[in-house]
Amino acid sequence: MRRKADSRYIAVVIIYIVTIISQAMTDDPRFAEPIPNVTVALGRDASLPCVVENLGTYKVAWIHIDRQMILTIHRHVISRIARFSVSHDNAKTWLLHVSSVQQEDRGYYMCQVNTNPMISQVGYLQVVVPPNIIDVESTQSTVAVRENQNISLTCKADGFPTPKIMWRREDGQAISVERRKKVNVYDGEKLNLTRISRTEMGAYLCIATNGVPPSVSKRIIVDVEFSPMIWVPNQLVGAPAGTDVTIDCHTEAYPRAISYWVYDNVMLLPTKKYGTETMENSYRAHMKLTVRNLQTGDFGNYRCISKNSLGETEGSIRLYEIPMPSAPPKATEMKSYSNKEYVSKRNVSRSVIQDEKPKVIMVSSSEKEIFHQPPEEDTGLGLSFPSGSQTSDGSDMQMKMMLQVVTVIFHYILSTNLFVPPN
Repeated sequence: MRRKADSRYIAVVIIYIVTIISQAMTDDPRFAEPIPNVTVALGRDASLPCVVENLGTYKVAWIHIDRQMILTIHRHVISRIARFSVSHDNAKTWLLHVSSVQQEDRGYYMCQVNTNPMISQVGYLQVVVPPNIIDVESTQSTVAVRENQNISLTCKADGFPTPKIMWRREDGQAISVERRKKVNVYDGEKLNLTRISRTEMGAYLCIATNGVPPSVSKRIIVDVEFSPMIWVPNQLVGAPAGTDVTIDCHTEAYPRAISYWVYDNVMLLPTKKYGTETMENSYRAHMKLTVRNLQTGDFGNYRCISKNSLGETEGSIRLYEIPMPSAPPKATEMKSYSNKEYVSKRNVSRSVIQDEKPKVIMVSSSEKEIFHQPPEEDTGLGLSFPSGSQTSDGSDMQMKMMLQVVTVIFHYILSTNLFVPPN
């Protein structure tokens, strides 16, 4: 009996141990870690992990809560959306794959195990969308407005998160808002320009950004229309006959004006006589007219005319004749002859001494040379004769003239009895 009791006790202990082991081996499934929240850009791929311990013979299912749609059960895809799939790493992790994520994929996803009662956990898939400007709800790419009127520019964009809209001028100039307050950047979907001026004409950039690259922009060109204006830098221009002269006018107009020159009620076209040139920049233009080889009939009143669909204006320039400036004297090489020796003076300037008598300079008409007359000697009769021999070709003629003068003087003296012989 005692042996039977001992054997029964041993059997109960063994059964108890086996039960404990079997219970330990058959613990209920549990989640080893939570499902992380995943953020993915539109069009990219995403994966949500579900880690389950002690799954045993139970099944794992994925459900999209927002759509109330069963996506997968165990290894099978239930959804008809081909972008969903499931994979298992033969351990604890079950992965839900979403390819080419769309905005409707955003939301809560549940990983569920079919225990009794059911266990589950939830993760969130965030789908971010780069900004996109909605053209149909925004101002068209080109708008026109009359000067001093008001205009409102609109720019709308979608995306996730909601994009922020800001405005800039393409040329970097400040934007005039709120009664002429100037800012480099303006935030908001609407940009109101009050009493717009021609200086505010140009391209405005609407930029949408939400932290998801890339940012996008739209270019809106604002044309400010006004009638032509002209100003003339020089209304009186003088030039000598036989020369070329250029006159000019500055114009402003939008729409772009037709500009031309008129003289004597005739439009001037480009010819050998007239050259025309127009340089344009935005709403400004610089007109130039060149008149070549001026003649008597070219002097008078010239008009520059500018006209567009809003009006017409003109400027006037008076062209008059001025004398031709005289040519500057040419430098002459100085030469002197003294004591039958020739000395060349190159680039030497000689000052005249105050006590020294000025010398007579004789110029030969044939050779255009300059000579210095030698110093004179007193004859005692109030006449002077050149000392030494003459070196110029006209020396003999000068000597003869001097002798004739002396002879005349002597005859005069004798005739007036200035010399009376002694008694």
